Amino acid sequence: MNNTQSPRQDPQGPQANALREITELPDMGITMSDGTRLSARVWIPEDAADNPVPAILEYLPYRKRDGTVARDALTHPYFARRGYACIRVDIRGSGDSEGLMPDEYSPIELADGVEIINWLAAQPWCSGNVGMMGISWGGFNGLQIAALQPEALKAVITLCSTTDRYADDIHYKGGCLLNENLGWGATMWSYSSRAPDPDLVGDKWRDMWLERLRAEPFLPSVWLQHQRRDEYWQHGSICEDYSKVKAAVLAISGWGDGYKNTVPTLVENLPGMVKGINGPWVHKYPHFAVPEPRIGFLQEALRWWDQWLKGIDTGVADDPDYRMYLMDGVRPKTWYKERAGRWIAEESWPAKRQPQILHLQGEGGLGAASEALETTVASPHHCGMNGGEYCAIWLGPELPGDQRGDDAMSALFITAPLDADMDIVGGPILRLRLRADRPQAQIAVRLNHIHPDGASTRITYGVLNLSHRESHANPTPLVAGEAYEIAVPLDHIAYRVPKGHKVAVAISSAYWPLIWPSPDSAELTLLKGAIDLPVRPHAQHAEWTFPPPETDTPWQSETLREGSNKRWIETDMNSGVVSLHIIDDFGKERDREHGMIQGAIGREVWSIHPDDSLSARGKTHWSDEIERGETKLRTETHAEMWSDRENFYLTARVEAFENGNLVYKNDISDVVKRDQV
Repeated sequence: MNNTQSPRQDPQGPQANALREITELPDMGITMSDGTRLSARVWIPEDAADNPVPAILEYLPYRKRDGTVARDALTHPYFARRGYACIRVDIRGSGDSEGLMPDEYSPIELADGVEIINWLAAQPWCSGNVGMMGISWGGFNGLQIAALQPEALKAVITLCSTTDRYADDIHYKGGCLLNENLGWGATMWSYSSRAPDPDLVGDKWRDMWLERLRAEPFLPSVWLQHQRRDEYWQHGSICEDYSKVKAAVLAISGWGDGYKNTVPTLVENLPGMVKGINGPWVHKYPHFAVPEPRIGFLQEALRWWDQWLKGIDTGVADDPDYRMYLMDGVRPKTWYKERAGRWIAEESWPAKRQPQILHLQGEGGLGAASEALETTVASPHHCGMNGGEYCAIWLGPELPGDQRGDDAMSALFITAPLDADMDIVGGPILRLRLRADRPQAQIAVRLNHIHPDGASTRITYGVLNLSHRESHANPTPLVAGEAYEIAVPLDHIAYRVPKGHKVAVAISSAYWPLIWPSPDSAELTLLKGAIDLPVRPHAQHAEWTFPPPETDTPWQSETLREGSNKRWIETDMNSGVVSLHIIDDFGKERDREHGMIQGAIGREVWSIHPDDSLSARGKTHWSDEIERGETKLRTETHAEMWSDRENFYLTARVEAFENGNLVYKNDISDVVKRDQV
């Protein structure tokens, strides 16, 4: 097996990727067929008119002028200097683009994407070949637009994305309602409330801003109206027909990310050229991600682009199908600067290995022998407070902490000390026979690493709404007291449990604040169970080596307020309510080149009483600032959600200020009927 990746030389000669002088355009207009002007930031070789180049499109709503400016500076000029036109487009209704944005991945968004690709391919400075690259939203729509098969789109690099908008995004997991549905929806409520840059769009900026504010949907309410996997979620889910994706796909994510399952799913299911990489990272590009080690992502991406957009044989087609970082088992921490481990490689995926089966045993054992059980699980509703963020995306502390507190509120099954290192590589599955005393219940399963002193590190986890045990499209309630056979898939992982340590399965009937609780406090009785562990033969050494990261020149900015990240859990000793508080202050920066000032603070509170599922409550508050000369703009957005047995209740408010004066205010109140969630 290769243990390095040395790109082969371009048959046209070693100068094919020699560094070229580039030009940056802060606002290139691309007009759609309906007359809407989209704004693009462009990095392009100066001689592209005489020597046309392929185009690389990144297309998302996170504001190229201020939102993604830091990462754009590290990334796009790098490719442009090596013979590509890099096009960073604000989706209609976002950033400096005209129009309105009705939802994520809307038909108009995808249609615009196809138009943009066709427009790029027709430009005299473009060779006619186009690639799409993006992380999160831009990774999603890259796959979705590839499924529409625009002829010029030859290759995609998708990071931290999904193939199934219902089952593997921020809305629902295992049929359970994720609290990220509110949390991330409130984040987009905030992002979408920001004004375009007056310096780029001119005098019409205020009209554009107010038009957006008046039309801005509160998306958590929209998403909550689709609690089953219906046509709404089928749209944009490429798992409906993988064969529609013809472009070559490089898929990348990280074990600290919420989208770690997509990489092996794509490698297994796409019929064409596809390769996958999963590192130790959170929701970031791998050339500046944490935890380290980072990799030379830009070099790896350049190999992909050169192969599929320029026709240079770089050897990527011969790379192993799936490369992943096997993390050494370490003590639990809510943040890591670095994870020890090694890179491993699977020539094909899924690997053809029989899982190691460990049975849940009486008295809390976990071993080779199958035993009948009669174990009751009735977790307090604040079980899960040590679970970390669903999708670690900022700069910590967002990762799962010591699991002992949650373990104490769960049914726990533990192995004897291992007689050899155990490398868990893939997606474990817990198979259970159980009964419940309520028609609606949920289950959370954690696979933990137990250290000799008792510390507990979460390896991976899965959740299931038991009404969705057979179908996410057509859920059916349980019959209280009746026994059911269920399977709970756990997220993919690559993790080494050291010799002498133990493996544990923790099972709870609640997992707050990751998922919203069931209407009633259900009691589960476990009757039999076993976990299929995807154990890989021990890897003694690294099986793959990536080059160290390279970047272009970092964004030049002046810090006006330092950022900070805080998370804490508190118990109200009077009421008994337990709350998780989150404050992410993103600081305040001035762009040294064009002078825009930007700042933001996000706040969340997730509260619940241990004995009352109907006490659950989520609250968010975002503050956003933009300053341009004498113009000072600010938005304050609020969102809140709670429920009773029949309904979910949501409220939201947006307030917009210009130079301290309130220029717009909107309050929203929604009631959404619960549908077996």
